Amino acid sequence: MSSNRLQVLENSLVKKEAELQRRFDNHFNTWKQTNGQPMNDKANGGAFFRKVEKQNDAIRNMKASIEKTKNAIEKEKSKIANVEAQSIPVELQNLINEGKITQWRKFPNRFFVVGVEKARLVWMEKEKYVTYQYLKEIPNQEQYAIFRDIFNDLNRTLNKKQS
Repeated sequence: MSSNRLQVLENSLVKKEAELQRRFDNHFNTWKQTNGQPMNDKANGGAFFRKVEKQNDAIRNMKASIEKTKNAIEKEKSKIANVEAQSIPVELQNLINEGKITQWRKFPNRFFVVGVEKARLVWMEKEKYVTYQYLKEIPNQEQYAIFRDIFNDLNRTLNKKQS
């Protein structure tokens, strides 16, 4: 399983690493311009060292940005692994595969019905039944009908098993 967010982060990491390499190359080329001569006694030595320090800062900032992106990738992979480890019934998995509901990575036992605002389905794993949250906050009758139909189908199949 993968997510759009993971793809974006991985693409960003590739771009940032290429930019870091470009900055390193630029930095080394700047030093090559000295031809091995000491710059501290040259007329433009101060300007040279300011330029080098500015390049060093840019490299440090890029390294920090790459590290931040790597951490975000690890966090996203952890969320995906958490979702995959979650034990959900076949009926819910089928609705996910059909694109009728989406699973919330932050709370893998909660599901959003596609096309419905606010309300969500909740799979109570220990008790083995499905329920809902924020039903009264659905803004209109069309969305309510979509949510109602999906919940009622799940309620008939999943909650019936428990009784």
